[in-house]
Amino acid sequence: MSCTTTEGEKLIAKEKKELTIKQIVSQKAYWIKSFLATIFIFLFMGFAGQFLAIFDFLDPIGEALEGYEITDQVFSNPTWREVPAAEEDIVIVNIGMLPRRGIAEQINIINSFGPKVIGLDANFRTLKPDTLGDMMLADALANTPNIVMYEKLIDPNDEGIWQDNILPNPIFVQDHPTASVNLIIEDAGAQQYNFKTCRSFFPREYLNNPVTNEIDTVLGFGVALANYLKPENVEALFARQNEEELINYKGNVIDFGRTRLGTRFYALDVYDVLDTMFTPDLIKDKIILMGFLGADFGDSRSFEDKYFTPLNKVQAGRANPDMFGVVVHANIISMILQNDYLDNMTDYSSYVLAFIICFLNVLLFTIIYTKWSKWYDGVTKLIQLLQVMVFVFAIILSFHLYNFKLNLTFAIIAVLLAGDVLEVFYGFVVNAYCWILSKLKKN
Repeated sequence: MSCTTTEGEKLIAKEKKELTIKQIVSQKAYWIKSFLATIFIFLFMGFAGQFLAIFDFLDPIGEALEGYEITDQVFSNPTWREVPAAEEDIVIVNIGMLPRRGIAEQINIINSFGPKVIGLDANFRTLKPDTLGDMMLADALANTPNIVMYEKLIDPNDEGIWQDNILPNPIFVQDHPTASVNLIIEDAGAQQYNFKTCRSFFPREYLNNPVTNEIDTVLGFGVALANYLKPENVEALFARQNEEELINYKGNVIDFGRTRLGTRFYALDVYDVLDTMFTPDLIKDKIILMGFLGADFGDSRSFEDKYFTPLNKVQAGRANPDMFGVVVHANIISMILQNDYLDNMTDYSSYVLAFIICFLNVLLFTIIYTKWSKWYDGVTKLIQLLQVMVFVFAIILSFHLYNFKLNLTFAIIAVLLAGDVLEVFYGFVVNAYCWILSKLKKN
């Protein structure tokens, strides 16, 4: 970086204003300073991000919007998304508060109608005092040829490999396959109920088997079930080679108006099954998901195993989760059966793009700073606001048209900071550098 002498500062500043844009751009110092300024902006972003995190408790707006993303507009706004048709290959069954003998009866009835596979999203880890009920459930499971049981993976190490798991009691597991019911969740800022937002899942996970001391591959619950109906689609899923997949939500079941897409899955309540209030074709060769959907479909107060999703109508200050875990798995299965995936920009690509966009802004702002300093604040703020609007629109449009989730968060932050931080760089950092250099020369 070049430094001006105190005596010639005014003259040089005047000469700079008289330089054409072409002459400014042709100077090597212009490019070097702009590149260093961009690095300074990113260093400032990193420092501010770490430092300001301790003041999160003073940010009620941030807490209210926690768990919300711009792409949620596509899921929740009818202007941006066509309402999908009902999913015909999946039926969800509510086990409610039934005892194990009641669940056994449900399984026997469903099994008699020839489903393709049953997924049982319920943990029967311990035996009950009702021994007869346990034996009835074990017998029903033994007589069900195609059923996938619950497996909860716990205690991951630093490499993301799980060290332990929770399985139903061996008398229930028998020889049936198990699959991971783990869902990727994030806190939604409501500590009272510890509500969670679910946006993605792991198609397969890895468990350190304590018996064989080998790493076992555990399929995701929805993946294991979809494999019974369309194994070729599961192969296509794995061919994508994504460790984590975004969930392309299709809809819900009974949701009391909490999601815009509403009911898109066929669902049977507790006594709809026990009283056989359905036609055989509803079950025949279908994927049946059994899990908890409240005490019954009229239960609007059950929050057990319930999550926030991008379908939620409320986008800020959310209070009521909108989807039970078993319905989240249904959405995952539907996405696989239809090969209808969402793609996501990688973090690395996001950082590189943010740096390039920030560098371009610095190049432009440096010209404005050099030639039209009086207009600098107003013009740069206008350019920043216009860019942010374009970025937000690009995120929504990309997600709507191409099912691609642009990650422009760092780019937006960099653009918003570029104008002011650039002034700090030129007004303080460069001047401080020149002052120190002049002192060293005198000595």
